[in-house]
Amino acid sequence: MIVLPVILAIAILLVLYLRWVRPWQLRWGATDREVSRPMPGDEIVVKPSFNATRAVTIHAPASHIYPWIRQIGMNRAGWYSYDLLDNLGRPSTRRILLEHQKTFVGQTIPISPDGKQGLFVKDFHDDEWILWWDQKGTTSWAWGIFPDGENRSRLVTRVRIRYQWFSPEFIFNLLIEFCDIIMMRKSMLGIKERAERLA
Repeated sequence: MIVLPVILAIAILLVLYLRWVRPWQLRWGATDREVSRPMPGDEIVVKPSFNATRAVTIHAPASHIYPWIRQIGMNRAGWYSYDLLDNLGRPSTRRILLEHQKTFVGQTIPISPDGKQGLFVKDFHDDEWILWWDQKGTTSWAWGIFPDGENRSRLVTRVRIRYQWFSPEFIFNLLIEFCDIIMMRKSMLGIKERAERLA
């Protein structure tokens, strides 16, 4: 009977994921202090199903990092990640786009080609942090830049999601659960490379 081995294999993979892969991917690059430190928007999503804090060291000051985050989005600068998957194959920009440097509360950070779907700017403090959310209280995404010595910074991002178990959105939640680390790691390293080149 082929069903039993398949079920067993799935169960083993799930245990391996929950025991080793998930804990690693939920805190890629982050120190214990960064994981435990409060960030803007933590209060938005109560009891998140997905709570990921990732971090990377960038050899540049915040003023060279923040502009790259400010202009993120489809049909804007891109996501500095795998462009075929998250930017319709268009290369993410390698320069600061002045037309996308204005930030305001309520601004859409587009993830769809028509620019209508995405997250929204909840609040921000220039050259320090920016907070996006879904306006429903089920998703928050914070970016923070923390000084770490002379001309060096820690870029920390925190994504908090409460899964919608009985909604069509759950399919998207599954993509976040298993694929977010792939895109986020590439995006953060893309920002690092661009900011260090600018510096």
